[in-house]
Amino acid sequence: MQNISPKVQNQLAMLQQVQQQLQTVVQQKAQYEMAVREAKRAEEEVKDSADETPMFMSIGTVMVQKSKEHVTKNLTEKVETLELRIKSLEKQETMLQGKFEQLQTQIKAAIEGKSAPNAA
Repeated sequence: MQNISPKVQNQLAMLQQVQQQLQTVVQQKAQYEMAVREAKRAEEEVKDSADETPMFMSIGTVMVQKSKEHVTKNLTEKVETLELRIKSLEKQETMLQGKFEQLQTQIKAAIEGKSAPNAA
């Protein structure tokens, strides 16, 4: 690591940061995707239930009875919001992946360029 230029050391540090950010984004996206699946399953259950079936929603630490229409609307909005967040995270993921690959290429080129004269 001592014979690596400060520029390449800086690029390596940036590469590690980008990799950590990418991992965080991927984890968040997975959490949102799981929440969407759960909300869609709940939507199906509500849809399949009779109109007069009592429905309850969790509001903080309290369960409150709501109409089927209210629960359905709430779940639909939740799915839409989560899907928007997923799209945003996908854009971030793509951007970070591109940055990661660019840094990786720059570092590889700098190391290969540096080691080539030594090999001769």
